[in-house]
Amino acid sequence: MDIPSCGQFFCEVSEAGLLKVGVTGGISSGKSVVGEMFAALGVAIIDADHIAHALMQPGETVYAEVVRHFGVGILNPDGTVNRSKLAEAAFRAPNWKGSRVQELNRIVHPAVIEKQEEWMNEIGRKQPQGIAMVEAALIVEAGAAKRFDRLIMVTCQPEQRFQRWAKLRKVDQDAAAREVTRRMAAQLP
Repeated sequence: MDIPSCGQFFCEVSEAGLLKVGVTGGISSGKSVVGEMFAALGVAIIDADHIAHALMQPGETVYAEVVRHFGVGILNPDGTVNRSKLAEAAFRAPNWKGSRVQELNRIVHPAVIEKQEEWMNEIGRKQPQGIAMVEAALIVEAGAAKRFDRLIMVTCQPEQRFQRWAKLRKVDQDAAAREVTRRMAAQLP
């Protein structure tokens, strides 16, 4: 098999076809920033979080399963999933292994991975020698790394994560540190 060679900034795509790249990293590590850089270069990119949010809309199978497992207490008055309430229900236990994160992941991950595969196949049909990039926090944890030709791991210092989360969620640094630390426990270091 011809393996794509990589220079300092760009990879040559082999005759084999579509290059599938995963961008992964912990919460608030900068995955989206890296993805935006590649998108600016013309790389097709999709965000697993956006897929998951779409799958959790009323009428979707994933929505029904999440509500069945976590209860109507996670819903907004209009029937949509309140992501903060779902996160609280899933990450409630101080030790993530005692939490319900794995239960949530068992419901959501297979459907998200299926949508990613459909998207990558479509990109492959449209751009046979192109690059399809998937941004997802839990590629390794979900056992999905083998689906990609290359993985890009994005990392940063915990303090940077706290600052990003505080800015994104409009919370103070202490609240950001607690939430990011709690969620980081569910991810590989």
